[in-house]
Amino acid sequence: METRILGISEKDIQVAADILKTGGLVGFPTETVYGLGANAMDSEAVGKVYAAKGRPSDNPMIVHIAGEKEMERLTDVITPDMKRLMEAFWPGPLTMVVPARPEVPRVTTGGLDTVAVRMPDSSTALELIREAGCPLAGPSANLSGHPSPTTAAHVYDDLHGRIDAIIQGEPCKVGIESTVIDMTSDKPMILRPGIITPEELSTALGKDVGIDPAILKKPEIVKGDGLLETGEDFKPKSPGMKYKHYAPKAEMIIFKGDPEKVRLAIAEEKLLRTGYGQKVGIIIYDNDNPKEAAHRFFAQLRAFDKSGVDVIMAAALEEDGVGLAVMNRMFKSAGYNIREVK
Repeated sequence: METRILGISEKDIQVAADILKTGGLVGFPTETVYGLGANAMDSEAVGKVYAAKGRPSDNPMIVHIAGEKEMERLTDVITPDMKRLMEAFWPGPLTMVVPARPEVPRVTTGGLDTVAVRMPDSSTALELIREAGCPLAGPSANLSGHPSPTTAAHVYDDLHGRIDAIIQGEPCKVGIESTVIDMTSDKPMILRPGIITPEELSTALGKDVGIDPAILKKPEIVKGDGLLETGEDFKPKSPGMKYKHYAPKAEMIIFKGDPEKVRLAIAEEKLLRTGYGQKVGIIIYDNDNPKEAAHRFFAQLRAFDKSGVDVIMAAALEEDGVGLAVMNRMFKSAGYNIREVK
């Protein structure tokens, strides 16, 4: 398959929309990461997404819409709390898990009776969805398990020859995937942390928001097939809950502890590794600016892949607010290879 590279002109967006209307796949920019778009209501097209990414079929898709009215195509249940979140955060990096209408293909929902929905804060993405005339299934446009793509070049590296087209739009301003919140029970529950924090969600809703325990704890095992859960019958309600994600090619170690001691430990380990002839990549962020860490993290992993480092050493951030979201990705990137620094 020849992958077309498109721009963001009206003509190019129309070409991309026509591909989607006929069951094809298009990589497109959003404010979070690049998505791999397919008609969410077309089971065959969504099946192509799983095949192109090498994605497990029980890993749910996030469906992208261009207007609140489109929610009615996907769910019969729009609660006052859901409306509050739409008003506060859409368009933007927030995904809501809601009851799915029967018309939503179960290949799109990962076999669940819920569907994950968001409205991206990207003029290119919104125009594409409107022109296609359908909600778009849009997981990250990368091979499953690789670091998420934040530029069109990242998408090309992973998926050229596997998808029909890539829209070469703006780099992603957020840099990590959306916050996912489950709205199907009395207490809203965060299933994946993101740039929109639990505190911001609680403020918008006027009530406490829970955090799924799976986010906060190391899985019991990381199996060779990428599974993070011991139970084979575990059904993830959100992407990123069951499988190892975001992994660079190199070994990755997270150093956790007092920041100054961590910097010293990384410097010592670098000296040791370079003495063995290994090429070392280092990631150290400022705890006071976790949004910058979120913006840079995946791009740095991909840059290290390109430069052929043997080992990546990363300093852990504080696990609160946006820092929690960054560390959620960092832990999974490293396969929970954590070194506690005393």
